[in-house]
Amino acid sequence: MTGPAARPSRALFVATILTGSFLLFLVQPMVARMALPRLGGAPNVWNSAMLVYQALLLGGYAYAHALSRLPLRRQAAIHLGLFVLAALTLPIALADLPSPQPGMEALWVPALLALTIGPVFFLVSAQAPLMQRWFALHPQAGAPWALYAASNLGSFGGLIAYPLLVEPALPLRGQALGWSLGYGALLVLVALAARARWSAADGVQPAAPTQYPAPPLPARRILSWLVLAAVPSGLMLSTTTHLTTDLVAMPLLWVIPLGLYLLSFVFAFAERRGAARAMTALAWPALFVAGAMAMVAQGSSGLLPVFASVALLFLLCVALHARLYDERPDPAHLTLFYLVMSAGGALGGVFTALIAPVAFDWAWEHPLLVLLAALLLPAAPWFDWRRLPGVESFTHPVIRLAAFGLAILACIQIGSIRLSLEDDHGLALALWLGAVTVAGLVLSQWRGMALPVLLLAMLAEGGFFTVNDTLDGARQRSYFGIYTVRDRLGEKMRTLVHGTTLHGQQSLDPVRRRQPLTYYGPTSGAGLAFAQAQRLFGPGARIGVVGLGAGSLACYHRPGESWQFFEIDPVVLSYSQDGTFTYLRDCAPQARVVIGDARIELGKAAPGSIDLLAIDAFSSDSIPLHLLTTEAFGVYQRALSRDGIVLVHISNRFIELEPVLAAMARARGLTAVLREDNPVMDGGLTASSWIALSRDPARIKALTAAVPDQPWRTLGPPAARVWSDDHATILPYVTWTNFLGK
Repeated sequence: MTGPAARPSRALFVATILTGSFLLFLVQPMVARMALPRLGGAPNVWNSAMLVYQALLLGGYAYAHALSRLPLRRQAAIHLGLFVLAALTLPIALADLPSPQPGMEALWVPALLALTIGPVFFLVSAQAPLMQRWFALHPQAGAPWALYAASNLGSFGGLIAYPLLVEPALPLRGQALGWSLGYGALLVLVALAARARWSAADGVQPAAPTQYPAPPLPARRILSWLVLAAVPSGLMLSTTTHLTTDLVAMPLLWVIPLGLYLLSFVFAFAERRGAARAMTALAWPALFVAGAMAMVAQGSSGLLPVFASVALLFLLCVALHARLYDERPDPAHLTLFYLVMSAGGALGGVFTALIAPVAFDWAWEHPLLVLLAALLLPAAPWFDWRRLPGVESFTHPVIRLAAFGLAILACIQIGSIRLSLEDDHGLALALWLGAVTVAGLVLSQWRGMALPVLLLAMLAEGGFFTVNDTLDGARQRSYFGIYTVRDRLGEKMRTLVHGTTLHGQQSLDPVRRRQPLTYYGPTSGAGLAFAQAQRLFGPGARIGVVGLGAGSLACYHRPGESWQFFEIDPVVLSYSQDGTFTYLRDCAPQARVVIGDARIELGKAAPGSIDLLAIDAFSSDSIPLHLLTTEAFGVYQRALSRDGIVLVHISNRFIELEPVLAAMARARGLTAVLREDNPVMDGGLTASSWIALSRDPARIKALTAAVPDQPWRTLGPPAARVWSDDHATILPYVTWTNFLGK
């Protein structure tokens, strides 16, 4: 029987692949959310999680490749049996690992995630290539490659569904249960797919993969697959770092690069090639427009660099994945093809998540990967001057030299405008950037000249500032972020910037060296509270500060007080130890500094051992969500004295935290007030918002009455739900007007 009745259902295989891929990328942010109380919210945590997922995906693809060598019925029996065994690890729960030693986070995070999700992720990741293999073995099934597009469409759906639908609607326990039910549904679908093969006529069912004989593959072709898969994978992670470190440090943006990376496969592996060809053609102009504008310029204003970065990522991924599709092998090598692709993805992840943070002081992996992508792109088809009527071969050098000269002139002009730091040259800047783009498109036929032009454009658009910081040794990079120290000699100021956020600054004038600046000035909520510490809690007031920064708050120390700082990043502490910032040395040299996650370390503190506790642990503008849950406040209240005060710094460009803290105060029976400070900005002070909370209303009343001309106010309406480790989402509190109008 070889007719339609024996033909495997395409719809069944598509449904199986879609379901598995949806679950695969739904579980990624879910497990990262589970781990948040232990990991915090640094961008590298997400990169480490992605590295684990890529490694498990590689293992799953290797398993599928090995399994495909067996007879079909044995494949089905083994796969379904392991599926059932892995179900014993459900519902998903975080593995119990001891906390990492400082500096070991890059290894500890992958270990935690692998132990938490390893078995089920490994098996679910194998179903996409395996189902395509089963589908392709039927002689009437047709080419299987479009099913890979369906797989990535399911992955994209799962990734987007989590922050928009699942996280706001369900607590973590409900999410884990729902995912377990989805796993059960996938098991049924895989069994049905196996049955579709099992019941096929003997003349149709193959016993071994020799149904499709194919010549052996040359090593050069396999290496090409590896590189074409590695570059987009690394670029996806480097774009994440670039976006959340140097442009807009907003947690919701972390999911966008991965989503676009997955979506690129949908277009690149589609049976209809028109969209992929069009996007490949757009990749070259995007390189010179978006690549020059958004690659190395730090602290760029507006959303244009954000859109440029994600658009460039998407177009490059489509172009390189489309080239990968064009180099696809015979279906007999299907699982090997996907195995090599997965290995390339893992290789890109290792470079970006493990090697780059150690090797580079800034996200240099990003422009390097963009240049490598340009090297791999096919020539721009719209600008092949050699094929135009009337253009003879002897004119090629003239065209090349003219285009190269125009590009150099344009880059010089762009650099001059950027160095002038003036904002009234927008039209001229756009015209010169357009000239670079046209010249680059012409030179795309001669890669040896196009790449230097792209590099010059990057440097001209702001890269020289980035290079200068590296040459000056002004920047350090750790697992938790990228820190830049700059001296503004005209203002006699030294600043510490974490990503796009000013983390602290100190006056270089000896007269003002001990004055707390930025968010910690004398009229800020922190300044008012710390100045009144002895009045509120006596001469032996016990002070705790979560987040050291430049150490500004140390200069509120008074004799007799006991101070301790909690800082997760040893690099931040080094700035106070090596004399870069002298607040701690000058004002509170006896203060104790505890290295580690503040929530964990405060949990070890003796009950009632702190009178005044400041929570100031933002990483750029990302939210320390695990420090703002009801469980975290339980830790704080345990460490605080009965009438103690906790101060929470809520200044943020994109997230409105006042309703969250109002709900927390109501749920835990705390009295809370808010101090919004808007000082004159020319003295090193910046606007800030601090909330003070206490179990003792009298203490809050004493705080607000201490300086009547610097008023505090009651909090606005509370959020509908208190954040907890089990259920919290920032989505309702995003200030979209600020975000879109930045």
